[in-house]
Amino acid sequence: MSELKAGPVLTDEVGDGVFQVTVNRPGRRNALNIEVKDRIADAVAALDADPEAKAIVITGAGGAFVAGTDVAEMQALTPVEHTLRATDRMFTVLRGCATPLIAAVEGYALGGGCELAMCCDIIVASEQARFGQPEIRLGVIPGAGGTQRLLRTIGRYQTMRLLLSGESLPAADAHTFGLVSELAPEGEALARATALAANIAAMPPLAVAAVKEVVKAGADVPLDTALLLERKAFQILFDSQDQKEGMRAFVEKRRPEYHGR
Repeated sequence: MSELKAGPVLTDEVGDGVFQVTVNRPGRRNALNIEVKDRIADAVAALDADPEAKAIVITGAGGAFVAGTDVAEMQALTPVEHTLRATDRMFTVLRGCATPLIAAVEGYALGGGCELAMCCDIIVASEQARFGQPEIRLGVIPGAGGTQRLLRTIGRYQTMRLLLSGESLPAADAHTFGLVSELAPEGEALARATALAANIAAMPPLAVAAVKEVVKAGADVPLDTALLLERKAFQILFDSQDQKEGMRAFVEKRRPEYHGR
């Protein structure tokens, strides 16, 4: 996978199987314009198709994650332009990504930035980070998952408070409510997210893929259906070489070597 050394979105390999996608507009607190969203979508799609990529960390440069969508660009868009320019493409690509995604959040994750973080599987946040969906203050509502993902994560009453007031949520509260997976000291969210990504990258790829698939598919179906999906995925993995290697290594008290077969 080639590395991008300059531009509004940077892609780098930062460890064995671990890649980092950085939103690089620090002068605008990494606000998302259409170009940036397209480049993030392209970067994540390319990594998802790369067998060498086992985990992807998404972060922002300059002490902020993403402070929102670029309002100067967005204010003139018409409904037809939103459709023709597929302004939600980045979120669609991230939601469909089979590779584990980890958001490393410092500073602000607001509006589209909060929605970007919520597209990831794990959110590691600095203790000083803040999350929110302030779109109502601009005369609109979240349009890329903010209403529905918050509802399914922190519940109706906290969601309504945030969406109707436009207020932001401190990272500690976001962690308490289940929006943040893990807190890190200020300035250390990226290091912790990268270490977590390295741990995931060392796991058996077929089992990692099965976890993502079952959790995603089971979230909005009846429990009995979700349990059936889980059981079938569990059984299928017993036909993999990784299952044989993992259990054999456990019995033999050695480190397993996984190859995704």
